[in-house]
Amino acid sequence: MANKLIECVPNYSEGRDVAKIEKILDCFRGKKGVKLLDYQTDPSHNRLVVTVTGEAEPLRDAVVASFEVAVEVIDMTKHEGQHPRMGAVDVCPFIPCLNTTLEEADALAKEVAQIVGEKLGVPCFLYESSATAPHRQNLASIRKGQFEGMAEKMLDTENWTPDFGPSTIHPTAGVTAIGARIPLVAFNVNLGTDNLEIANKIARSIRHINGGYRYIKAIGIMLEDKNMAQVSMNLTDYTKTSVYRAFEAVKMEAKRYGVPVIESEVIGLLPMQALVDCAEYYLQIADFDSKQIMENRLLESEE
Repeated sequence: MANKLIECVPNYSEGRDVAKIEKILDCFRGKKGVKLLDYQTDPSHNRLVVTVTGEAEPLRDAVVASFEVAVEVIDMTKHEGQHPRMGAVDVCPFIPCLNTTLEEADALAKEVAQIVGEKLGVPCFLYESSATAPHRQNLASIRKGQFEGMAEKMLDTENWTPDFGPSTIHPTAGVTAIGARIPLVAFNVNLGTDNLEIANKIARSIRHINGGYRYIKAIGIMLEDKNMAQVSMNLTDYTKTSVYRAFEAVKMEAKRYGVPVIESEVIGLLPMQALVDCAEYYLQIADFDSKQIMENRLLESEE
């Protein structure tokens, strides 16, 4: 029987302390049925983004183990960083990867949320395709108020009682959002300015919630180590709003303020097609076929 793999991309609120980061990563290293594909840290964001795949049961166990470590080593009352956050494990999405469906990813997400809520005492909100109410689908809506405002927010029991776990925040680990979703692209654009307000204005003009592109979520962030403002984006469906379209939108808006685009970056992994789409656009390749990619042909020959 072919392997059934699900991808998980947990985001931890620690991007500076190497010892803590390594302790979290060890939950995924050398585990049968689980493969650590990638991890990235950012001191400005103070965030660790892990990409891991696995079969449902071993992936569940590894992710839960990483929650246990995060709750142990991360104290949100002392956390500072440019990226919005509400918990030691801020968000934990499950994505269908190989021979799996969104429904299977959803089932695994709910199983992990139940364990984390009941065993570790961390309130869990189900989001995206796992959401139990429309106002909980958008991660930004759940995260609004961040760690510091979450206890007061959860006093509104009609709207913000968690799906699993206690009805108030964990004192040091906060809350987390867990759910199933389709693949997204985490894509950031760095600007040639230290004016954060310009990045915020660009983010507001291109993100869907303010009337911009349907599948763009965006915020402005200050990269203190580079003294540079950044437009940080999640492209929630790259097949509908492509990476190149998001990039060109930021460039166009930046021109209004006389600000150049210095560089862009991808956080974590992304589907190859997202980059192929960019190549087709910028190179104006006519009648391009993915079979023209050498690696694709080599993979076909191995099947």
